[in-house]
Amino acid sequence: MHKIIPLLLLLVVPAIGETKPNIVVILADDLGYAEVGCQGCKDIPTPNIDSIANNGIRFSDGYANHPVCSPSRAGLLTGRYQHRFGFENNSGPEEYASKNFGVPRSEPIIAERLKNAGYTTGMVGKWHIGFNEGLRPHERGFDYFYGFLAGAHTYLPKRFGQKRYAGRLMRNGDLVIDEKEYLTDAFARESEEFIERNKDKPFFLYLAFNAVHAPLEAPDAYKKHFPDIGNPDRRTYAGMTAAMDDAVGRVLNKLRQHKLENNTLIIFYSDNGGPTQQTTSRNDPLRGFKGDVWEGGIRIPFMVQWPGKFSAGKVYREMVMGFDVHAMALAAAGAPMPTDKQLDGVNLIPFLTGDDDGAPHDRLFWRSGKRKYAVRMGSWKLVQEPRREPELYNLQNDIGESLNLAEIEPEVLKSMQAAYTEWDSQMIAAKWIRQDRNNAEVGGKLKTGSPQR
Repeated sequence: MHKIIPLLLLLVVPAIGETKPNIVVILADDLGYAEVGCQGCKDIPTPNIDSIANNGIRFSDGYANHPVCSPSRAGLLTGRYQHRFGFENNSGPEEYASKNFGVPRSEPIIAERLKNAGYTTGMVGKWHIGFNEGLRPHERGFDYFYGFLAGAHTYLPKRFGQKRYAGRLMRNGDLVIDEKEYLTDAFARESEEFIERNKDKPFFLYLAFNAVHAPLEAPDAYKKHFPDIGNPDRRTYAGMTAAMDDAVGRVLNKLRQHKLENNTLIIFYSDNGGPTQQTTSRNDPLRGFKGDVWEGGIRIPFMVQWPGKFSAGKVYREMVMGFDVHAMALAAAGAPMPTDKQLDGVNLIPFLTGDDDGAPHDRLFWRSGKRKYAVRMGSWKLVQEPRREPELYNLQNDIGESLNLAEIEPEVLKSMQAAYTEWDSQMIAAKWIRQDRNNAEVGGKLKTGSPQR
């Protein structure tokens, strides 16, 4: 290995005669920190997701790039702070979204880079980073796409197609009107078939579930697995989670069937913390929920598996973030690191193998609007919420962010505020706001008097 400066982007080039590894990124939607067994969930078994941690490495301090879905996905796929290109807010429903919503073509995503490196690329599931022509998955480096473009979708086939936009399923650029399976099961099927078709060549699969995002919908067969859960919403949520876990198991079994598991880098990640009020998800022992920059909104289930490369059953305790997936995937593929764009993500491979005993990041930043942001530096965490005084926490002693040390540690607070100001100066303003029927018309035009940012 050798070091590419800056950002510790270590390039891992396959040895002569060695097959390039397959890369599978599995993304859960709105899955809370405490909703998998390996992180303490007691009422919903997740053996297949847990197996990735048991056979690989779990990140205790793994973070999403943003506390809501769409900007987090933009950071994951570009390997950069999404604020560098103005991607700071969700879109709102597709029919009301701003015309310029999406990751611009000037920002390469991981599928485009891996395709250029000789990979066959496939995406299954939720996109949510561009609706317009030229910004859809099959136009952004994916050889195959099955899923939907919007931010949410129903799960039960009898409800498919009821809404003009939110009910649309697509295969590449074509509308799908004949899907008969529960959507999570359909995504498992499509992923298995992609692996089957491409088992003899290096492939990249991005499986982006909409589970366990609302609406709460699960087949009765899954809900019946949880007779001891009294809350009917929680029982449905448990069924949705179990279906997603089974889908993960189907992907893992397909890899094993073709003896591909040992040569596959598998990454499991959630796009943000759980929205407890809407879905019953839990983020224990963290404070806050989806949308917050407290830990409950941004610290998420995050784990990797690569047998033969990574030791099994380890917990990695340095802080990492979703955009690290981009650099790690490029390194695993032996693909060149970009020279025209600054990657904020870091290749984690040397840190996980023990070849680098340092920390991938000395600071991480979040911004969700002009007055809402957070900074983590070591064990210190600065939280600034709108219309509140600054909050400073030591996460090593206070993971639940209960004791505000801002007045006790003014120099630490000042240092972190200065770090944020410097970082913020390198970012650009949000290019759109979230739009819906309350502030916009169908087609995306803002209503008179609605804020422009």
